[in-house]
Amino acid sequence: MDIILLPGLWLRGDAFSGVEDELTGAGHRAHSLTLPGQGDGRTDATLQDQVEAVVSVVDGLPARALVVGHSAASALAWIVADARPEAVAGVVMIGGMPVEAGKPYANFFPVVDALMPFPGWEPFRGADSADLDKAARERIEADAVPVSEGICHALVSLTDDRRFAVPVTLVCPEYSTTEAQAWIDDGFAPELTRAEKVTLVDLDSGHWPMFTRRHELAALIDEAARRL
Repeated sequence: MDIILLPGLWLRGDAFSGVEDELTGAGHRAHSLTLPGQGDGRTDATLQDQVEAVVSVVDGLPARALVVGHSAASALAWIVADARPEAVAGVVMIGGMPVEAGKPYANFFPVVDALMPFPGWEPFRGADSADLDKAARERIEADAVPVSEGICHALVSLTDDRRFAVPVTLVCPEYSTTEAQAWIDDGFAPELTRAEKVTLVDLDSGHWPMFTRRHELAALIDEAARRL
């Protein structure tokens, strides 16, 4: 199956290189994307630019694809499912959830000169970063790409209710499936409440399992593809 891998905030496509290799070894055609404004040198990219970039890849594939999003890009994967519900076979969300229509895409941290830089490790103390050693933290921070205001502050647009028929796999790394299900039940993820098929899976890692648990993460993505 064609599997499109979307990096979360501050990450380039090469963040998924190890996972891409594992998925290729399992017989899939994996595509790790460097999104507009996250490693291509652009500082004025918008969320719509990112959506169009991913949709362009989806449109160029011979069959329906599995779209995988990490962290904030979980919402991007869902937007792509909304844009192409007939071409997206499923969505995998790693450490993230969809954003409702009309809400900011990723308005999480301060913007400086129209860019949202990586905020350092203090906001990610605890379960988010517990499995990252000092070298890994330094490497991630050194490679981090500031994200433009046009991406993180953009309002999400969702227009096609057929997205709710697209199967979702929710990978729960720094939190448990029990916690995630409670959030869904309590209405904190209304898009998932309306989704027809949501599978929750645990992954014993922090927020960046592509660096620390790439084999286990690839196996979960492979399993999600084989369920479709």
